[in-house]
Amino acid sequence: MTTFALIGAGPGLGLATARRFGTAGHTVALISRSAQNLQEIAGGLTRDGIQARGFAADVLAPTSLTTALRAAADTLGPIEILQYSPVPRADFMKPVLDTSPDDLDAPLAFSIKGPVIAVNTVLPGMRELGRGTLLFVNGSSAVRPNPNVAGTSIAFAAESAYAHMLHDALAPQNIHAAQLIIPGAIRPDAEHSSPEALAGRLYDIHLNRDTFRHYAEPLPG
Repeated sequence: MTTFALIGAGPGLGLATARRFGTAGHTVALISRSAQNLQEIAGGLTRDGIQARGFAADVLAPTSLTTALRAAADTLGPIEILQYSPVPRADFMKPVLDTSPDDLDAPLAFSIKGPVIAVNTVLPGMRELGRGTLLFVNGSSAVRPNPNVAGTSIAFAAESAYAHMLHDALAPQNIHAAQLIIPGAIRPDAEHSSPEALAGRLYDIHLNRDTFRHYAEPLPG
């Protein structure tokens, strides 16, 4: 049995994706900053018959993220699928003309250093398995810069470049890197952008292993 590791576990998309991969037979490692939040989500999944466990870590604290991923693999089994989808902080989203160099430190650590640390931690296990999937989830500013949210626009674009390079470099090793762009808000009543619809889409990306970039819905305008 292999593990689906979710960085950015929460009650919306995170829970839906954990449930989708869990019902497909994977153990589930939930990673976020809030231990209480993790306990609640893991408890709900366990009641549904899914083997799940929470591991508290902050993507801005490299050692905690590495420790959590290693503990997840040791406790639940080798990590076959990694999803990187933590929610950016509100202070990452200043207008471009109000953004200073220091304002970019945390967004870049969040969207670049965090993914690099996570990927480098799980890659040895994926190579040993002979397969793996790396899923990156971003908003539309990753592909269409928005001057009202400069920090995430810059950081998401860099994350996209990193993930795309992984897609090309790891394909010969049977490790698939892919990105899902969610243009708007995640809403329970949305046809293509509800948590359940997006979770299904991410699972399909894992199974189909084709192109790098996918869109939940067409970009507006």
